[in-house]
Amino acid sequence: MSTIQDNSANLDILLDVPVQISVQLGSCQLPLRDVLGLNSGSVVQLDKVADAPVDLYVNSKLIARGEVVVVENRFGIKITELLGNNS
Repeated sequence: MSTIQDNSANLDILLDVPVQISVQLGSCQLPLRDVLGLNSGSVVQLDKVADAPVDLYVNSKLIARGEVVVVENRFGIKITELLGNNS
């Protein structure tokens, strides 16, 4: 078996490993007093404007940015930028 075939077989083993994907719309810092005052209907203002790209993380590593979309009544993300190793 050649090295290329060995590497391909090794990669095939990893392709079914589950990873955690998350999308971050934005963030903010609040004093604990304000966090404790949150209730149903409270609005928390984030640090991004509404049309800014959202961040896509795989296992807590930022890998892409994109736009929020709705697909069959569910939120999704349309990838607009894939990030390199320098991100």
